[in-house]
Amino acid sequence: MIRLALAGLGDIATHAHLPALLRSERVEVAALVDPLPERLAAAARLVPEAATHASLTPVLADPSLVAVVVATPPWVTTGLVRDALAAGKYVLAEKPLGTSVAEVEQLTTAPHERLQVGLTYRHDPALERLRDWITGGLLGSPLLIRAHIYDEPRAADGRYARRMLGTLEHGAPVVHEGAHLFDWLAYLLGGGPSEVADAWALATEPGLGAPNLGGARLRWPDGTTALTEFGWWTDALPRCEVSVLGADGYAVLDGFTFDLQLRTRDETRVARFPGDRTTRSFDRQLDAFADLVTGRRDTAVPGLDEGLAGLALSERIVAMAGGHE
Repeated sequence: MIRLALAGLGDIATHAHLPALLRSERVEVAALVDPLPERLAAAARLVPEAATHASLTPVLADPSLVAVVVATPPWVTTGLVRDALAAGKYVLAEKPLGTSVAEVEQLTTAPHERLQVGLTYRHDPALERLRDWITGGLLGSPLLIRAHIYDEPRAADGRYARRMLGTLEHGAPVVHEGAHLFDWLAYLLGGGPSEVADAWALATEPGLGAPNLGGARLRWPDGTTALTEFGWWTDALPRCEVSVLGADGYAVLDGFTFDLQLRTRDETRVARFPGDRTTRSFDRQLDAFADLVTGRRDTAVPGLDEGLAGLALSERIVAMAGGHE
């Protein structure tokens, strides 16, 4: 049994990481960490046997805790990951690892072979199936990919508004959501793009910390092109989906359910997978992390290289679009 700590008890921790940790028979949540007493108290009601701490320091000093799940905002994450790795812990850290490449590159001198990056949906079987369709030639080549990543609508709820507007102070949606999408594209296509052809950004209201809409046109060496869009903070949002079009077929990934549809001249296929996207992806991610900790897996997947690649691409897009972080 892997004894670990969960650091950061915001929405992604309490709605996704903690339920996955409690479902797993391979880990024990032995410590909870958050500077806000109300968050600690709420999480402790779910895990009453866990120790509670306002900082990571006691966790790093406890040799019985071999791993830390870091589910903090990216502008906090880098330092916590650095300290945990230096203390000899295995780390599963939420994406992105920071808000700039310069910030995250400090981790390259840390023992980052023990670091798995929480690009959670890389682990979903839907992406594996879509990659099989692409590499198997069902769609043809080159491909046109349209990726519309829209989430987080504008709302009057004060706590939610403060969180979203505060996040925009630390970067546009392409910085935060791009971590996932750019990892998906690299996984599906066997590597990242060779070119950022153009990029754009738009703030739909004054006073935002960064443009809340943006996108880019990406190209691969074989001519494959991805038209990417990212958006937050409007009253209504377009559909979130990724579509892949080639001469021989058309595939669509629903951005929320991860249901897949394939249409070719000869057939239509629909692929649905057991359970909901969040549950199965976080469970599979945690299993991969447990394999890393126990030595069943030699390499963290995704690791620091993948985390840096997505962040570097986001920075290039922000710079080209003239947005600000």
